[in-house]
Amino acid sequence: MTVATTSFLIFAASQVGTPGPANMVLLGTGARYGFRAALPFVAGVVLGKQLIIWPVGFGVLHLADQAPEVFTVLKYASAVYICWLAWKIANLRLSRQDSHGDVPGFWSGLVVHPLNPKAWAMIIAGFTGFVAVGTPSFEATATIAACLLVCQAFLHPIWTFAGDRIAHAVEGRPAEKYLMWTLASITVASVFYVLFGGGTHS
Repeated sequence: MTVATTSFLIFAASQVGTPGPANMVLLGTGARYGFRAALPFVAGVVLGKQLIIWPVGFGVLHLADQAPEVFTVLKYASAVYICWLAWKIANLRLSRQDSHGDVPGFWSGLVVHPLNPKAWAMIIAGFTGFVAVGTPSFEATATIAACLLVCQAFLHPIWTFAGDRIAHAVEGRPAEKYLMWTLASITVASVFYVLFGGGTHS
């Protein structure tokens, strides 16, 4: 096989389903605004990864070898953006009565993965570890894109729904602020793990 589809699906599910910057943002968004209100944001997050997959499949890895400083800048800019989202989560409270006017929408979700270092690492690992040499670019890219889309469409809503359920349990209670700060801290920790744990392209 030119693409190890089954193996990559297992890898993709393990990556998409585990804690990371995007899942922590989804968890916090579900907690703050509720599952239904967050669905446009979730859709943007799901489709946003496609904005990375197709350029990578058609030559961004070659660019990374030619101009590594571009990816270094991207990596740290991504970390700053995700940390900013974490700060917003930390300072939110879960009252839903006045929250629906400023719910992050589809376009906000669309930029989460392009600015998520874990997403870049996952996609690059997919192309370098599960695609045979000589595989046509379109075939490889379409397969990687489809596998990740399926995993995200199933797993990202679960994280968002989990946030919604957690919020119902702690809303208006002393544990509320600790929950939001914990979500924010895990988000920041996941960014630093990806940045300095050797998981991003260098």
